[in-house]
Amino acid sequence: MKKVAVIMGSDSDLPVVADAIKKLKEFEIPFEVKVLSAHRTPAQAEQFASTAAENGFGVIIAAAGKAAHLGGVIAAYTTLPVIGLPIKSSTLDGLDSLLSIVQMPSGIPVATVAINGAANAAILAAQILALSENTLAEKLAAYKRKMAEDVMKKNEKIQSEVDKI
Repeated sequence: MKKVAVIMGSDSDLPVVADAIKKLKEFEIPFEVKVLSAHRTPAQAEQFASTAAENGFGVIIAAAGKAAHLGGVIAAYTTLPVIGLPIKSSTLDGLDSLLSIVQMPSGIPVATVAINGAANAAILAAQILALSENTLAEKLAAYKRKMAEDVMKKNEKIQSEVDKI
């Protein structure tokens, strides 16, 4: 199976990125985590992105806050799917990060999840890899069935509580 790269613009992003790491582990997807900065280590970001496919990666998650150019820089140097994960910053509650990631120029797409939506970034990465990995597709289907079952249990519980009102 191809690996997922989880790239953070700063080590301070790890508490948010941890949710992606947990999901990747849950789905038994191999991954690597790195800190690379679009602004402070652009040569290293370029080197990583330009060799990611040959190094066994299938999807890249790029987590960044504030100006959040990491996903776009990574996407400029690879043909792999890049998922932007906007990190909530103290300045504009992550809106700056979201807008920086989602407003990519034509030809440089970066899929974007919600602010601090690390779990969804990992699930989207899993769905992309599952296009060619049947076992992973089965795990995702089971995951979605379990979510549906949980909602139905909550519905039953709330119905009994409504009856008591």
